Amino acid sequence: MADKRDYYEVMGVSKGASDDEIKKAYRQAAKKYHPDLNPGNAEAEAKFKEVNEAYEVLSDKDKRARYDQFGHAGVDPNYGAGAGGYGGSPFGQDIDLGDIFNSVFGGFGGFGGRRSANPNAPRRGTDIETSVSISFDEAVKGCKKEISYNAVVTCKECNGSGAEKGTSPKVCSACHGTGQVTVSQRTPFGVVQTARACDNCRGTGKVIEKPCRACSGQGRHKSTRKIEINIPAGVNNEQLLNVSSQGNAGTNGGPAGDLRVYITVKPHPIFERRGDDIWCELPLTYTQAALGAEVVVPTVDGKVSYSVHDGTQPGDVFKLKGKGVPHLNGRGRGDQYVRVTIDVPRNLSSKQKEILKEFEKASSEKNYSKRKSFSDLIKKIFG
Repeated sequence: MADKRDYYEVMGVSKGASDDEIKKAYRQAAKKYHPDLNPGNAEAEAKFKEVNEAYEVLSDKDKRARYDQFGHAGVDPNYGAGAGGYGGSPFGQDIDLGDIFNSVFGGFGGFGGRRSANPNAPRRGTDIETSVSISFDEAVKGCKKEISYNAVVTCKECNGSGAEKGTSPKVCSACHGTGQVTVSQRTPFGVVQTARACDNCRGTGKVIEKPCRACSGQGRHKSTRKIEINIPAGVNNEQLLNVSSQGNAGTNGGPAGDLRVYITVKPHPIFERRGDDIWCELPLTYTQAALGAEVVVPTVDGKVSYSVHDGTQPGDVFKLKGKGVPHLNGRGRGDQYVRVTIDVPRNLSSKQKEILKEFEKASSEKNYSKRKSFSDLIKKIFG
């Protein structure tokens, strides 16, 4: 036990780290080493347990204070134990060191096996993650999607008991169902009583004489699940959708964890999303921009007509109110913005060129305000 790593080192944070920094570090580490993401990797499993142990202490204000002051000895009753060869208590009697710590630190438990967790208590299953890809239109309007993912499920053969059908687990005779046994050791302070997991039942408090063959006595097993989820209108790319109770199955009758679905929205060939607004470009001919025209504009709801005013310039933007993305979990919608581009004609015939030349001859600077302003600026600068 003496080679146990510093909890701050395990979490990869400094001793003065804030609660949010510790929580963020835990999420990253737990995700990296989670057994479900590293099947069969004993090293990852060990690190996952180490991270959980460190977070359990550092996320608790009282435990963290004790750890900062006394190190591992302040939070782990087994740490440093086993130093045998000492005589009786210097006080002339056997002393439960847990009583000393309880009186000094207000009875924080953990020494002498006090307040140990019930190994047979219901425990919630862990959350799991998956992803789904949807189209731009599906994100705007909402949709239903069938997704497939791997999850730990309750064994149907034994209903989660781990025992073969027709049998049931027995209460462990070594620990009487507590999952822990008390070990006494002599120290300079006297006899120290510590609690550790029962070897006979591996801390579960029960013994399965005939394990279920379907799940090898685990009560749970991995399986591929298929469910249909509702994706709400207005969901955006890289958003997280939480599906309650569809994660890994709990133990001892505990509830299942949640399923977190990461949404990937495919890009659209015409539309671009900015918040809840939609943007697109509309190419106009030179004549349409100059004279004005009734044009067709695409929207996520279909085509709409729009009157472009005469003299429309490249880069002009007009708005179609309420044609954007519905506000997620709210009322109303964003708008659609249309930016005008001018499609300059190519491959002109001789006749077309002559017509344009005649038009150019008939034009003056008053027809081109931008060109006139530019010419005036050139004259002002260069004379």
